[in-house]
Amino acid sequence: MELLYLETVDSTNKYAKEYIKELSDKTVVYTYNQTSGRGRLERKWNYMGEDNIYASIVLKPSSEMKEVYSNLTQLLCVVLAEVMEEYNPISPPKIKWPNDIRINGKKISGILAEGVNNGKHFDGLVLGFGVNLNVSKDVLDKIDQPATSLNIEAGECIDKDVFLKKVLERFCLLYNRFIEEGFLLIREDYKKRAEFLNKEVAVKVFDKIYKGIAEDVTSNGALVLKSEEDKKQILYIGDIL
Repeated sequence: MELLYLETVDSTNKYAKEYIKELSDKTVVYTYNQTSGRGRLERKWNYMGEDNIYASIVLKPSSEMKEVYSNLTQLLCVVLAEVMEEYNPISPPKIKWPNDIRINGKKISGILAEGVNNGKHFDGLVLGFGVNLNVSKDVLDKIDQPATSLNIEAGECIDKDVFLKKVLERFCLLYNRFIEEGFLLIREDYKKRAEFLNKEVAVKVFDKIYKGIAEDVTSNGALVLKSEEDKKQILYIGDIL
């Protein structure tokens, strides 16, 4: 992987998309001063200070979009959870479908994937992620959703460069196999960390809300939702409320 450090940037994803043709495959654009980050569904990503992770991975696996590429957020999600576990947090990190990581119901990491196309040509995928590594409780209390940080959960200051290196090495180790084998490669690891399975959930898909028991995750990462009428819905996109 090639690392591209920016002293400050509005958004690593925005930068990576803008310069994707010039950037080589598996370039990692990262900064410790991101001014206008965002998450899924256009949510604002709160800037937590320079001791945290704000990064985007540029991936160019082929010249056409393939279904498996949409599951790369889930691969990165599992990798991030595995690395966090190495720091022995008091409670293990859990996954909120499809790719948020939470500890005790508090968000610690989010991922945003964006494809870049030029007509029918697929230029590549930008896989952005943010991780709360070193944040004070006072700062966390001021944001509009329950959030936590790895330093709080592990009881120690986290070296951001070491953490990022661990994540990228593990992601690269699995990447080529994942492109060939798909979500099945990580399905069991993903499911054992899933906080939503066997629970009643409400999932927002665009302007519609589906309710039911989160029964399973399919072989391609979709959510299986069982309604009160015993009907099953397969959801490929959405946001658990």
